[in-house]
Amino acid sequence: MTLRQPYEDAVLAPEDIAMIRLALTACSQLLSRAGQHGDPQFREAIAEVSEAAGIGRSPSALGFAVSLAIDYLDFASAPGSSR
Repeated sequence: MTLRQPYEDAVLAPEDIAMIRLALTACSQLLSRAGQHGDPQFREAIAEVSEAAGIGRSPSALGFAVSLAIDYLDFASAPGSSR
């Protein structure tokens, strides 16, 4: 197995895309519920994780990034096609 270079597209099997999408959906639901029902310490931990990832400290920033990742999977072009 050879790791792809940053300029190379990643090509995933449909089963892999489905598994990643399920995991991202679970993360999105967790973040949404934590934002609504979580205690202040948990919300602060999410803000710290989001900031460490370079996304920002906004309470919704990490959730937005997860939703965007799901959209990338759902609307990705077929391998070899141009956008």
